[in-house]
Amino acid sequence: MIVSEEQEEEEERCPKPKQHHSRPPSLRLCLLLLTVLVAALFIVTISSLLTSSPYIDSTHNFDLHFSEIKFPPERNRNPTLSHSATFPPSSFTSDLAPPLPPLPQAVIKSKPNIKAVDTTMEESGPYHNWQLFVEDFKEMMRNFKIYVYPDATNQTQSQFGPIFLPHQNPFDPKLGNYFSEHMFKLSLLQSSLLTLHPQQAHLFFLPFSINLLRNDPRVHSEASISEFVSQYITRIRSDFTFWNASAGANHFYVYCHSVGREAASKFLDLRNNAIQVTCSSSYFQRYYVTHKDVALPQVWPRSNDHPLTPPDARHKLVYFSGRIQNSRIRQELIAVWGNDSYMDIFFGSTPFPYEEGFRRSKYCLHVKGYEVNTARVSDSIHYGCIPVIISNYYDLPFANVLNWSKFSVIINQGEIAFIKKRLLSITRQMYLDMYQNLCQVRKHFLWHKTPRGFDSFHMTAYQLWLRRSMHRLSH
Repeated sequence: MIVSEEQEEEEERCPKPKQHHSRPPSLRLCLLLLTVLVAALFIVTISSLLTSSPYIDSTHNFDLHFSEIKFPPERNRNPTLSHSATFPPSSFTSDLAPPLPPLPQAVIKSKPNIKAVDTTMEESGPYHNWQLFVEDFKEMMRNFKIYVYPDATNQTQSQFGPIFLPHQNPFDPKLGNYFSEHMFKLSLLQSSLLTLHPQQAHLFFLPFSINLLRNDPRVHSEASISEFVSQYITRIRSDFTFWNASAGANHFYVYCHSVGREAASKFLDLRNNAIQVTCSSSYFQRYYVTHKDVALPQVWPRSNDHPLTPPDARHKLVYFSGRIQNSRIRQELIAVWGNDSYMDIFFGSTPFPYEEGFRRSKYCLHVKGYEVNTARVSDSIHYGCIPVIISNYYDLPFANVLNWSKFSVIINQGEIAFIKKRLLSITRQMYLDMYQNLCQVRKHFLWHKTPRGFDSFHMTAYQLWLRRSMHRLSH
């Protein structure tokens, strides 16, 4: 028989009594201790029975429900996105935060109902919490105000005036990757969020264009651009009081050119405190701070919209076309899968129009090039092709609203050799679910001259709304 240390100690303190009629004081003490121990056990047992309740059972059932939910293997949460998959703690900074949504009925039932829980989750579609987002979005539309410094609205005689003005032809195909940068400014100037009274503003927009500075031969270089921006902020700080009130923490600027992150290098308050709204949204890049800065979707200008190719008419498994210079990941992709008959993988020109590859394929690859971002993500969404994102450290646009695992496949850069296996393991029903979710999110990746609905402008503005009262002063 195994004897515990407590039992050994008890036997040492309370040796077995000898068979005689007298009871020494030590024996009486041991009997008293045993009586107290039995009484304590009895009280604990009665207390546990009395405190049992349906509430405790339902709490237990909630844990059981959640632990038994089965996530699809190919749509599991990606570790690089996990910390941005929900609203950050600072998402709601008004005096009274919106009430939390009620628990689903499947959660509060007394017996497990796994099917009901799964149905509740699927109803959220491609969103983390659609109802919560919409309520806060409405609050933004009622109250949010942005002030734009007058350089963007005044036709001055300054030789650099066009750098601040909205682009006269933003749908020019030549703008390419920098379309979103120009459309944000144009949309803001047409938006109800704009205020002409800076005292009412939550945030202040710095309207210089990195794309136009890069194309101006007078500045062009990264060093000249950062010097230009530094002088501009110095003038803003001197002519207006708003910058000094927060050391720039309630100011933001927008860019899609990769040299934009160097623009703030000569002005520390701009670099450390102001909000970057950027297409180059990488956790691994210097000067980009997630939850302070904002990921901007990179979208190309499009003049018309064609009907989507239905799923059954998409006969190719995978499509990718792009340059492979300066990208080890793309070079590996071509080496491994360039000759696979299931895939259309090209570098350089394609034997058919670029857009045709998106229309006839089920999955379209976004593979890291020089930057983590390219327009292929929004191209895939626009043409109804499920994005396969192979770009580590990419802070995906609107990730605290959109559940990217519901309409895309995220693969680590080190798993190029397993792409085909991953995609073929996705069941037809899972693919159709992702396709339907993709159709729902398309509206978030569109720009309009006059912003409307939940388009790219309003979704980006919502990210700024979430950051309107955050204090990020430099030290």
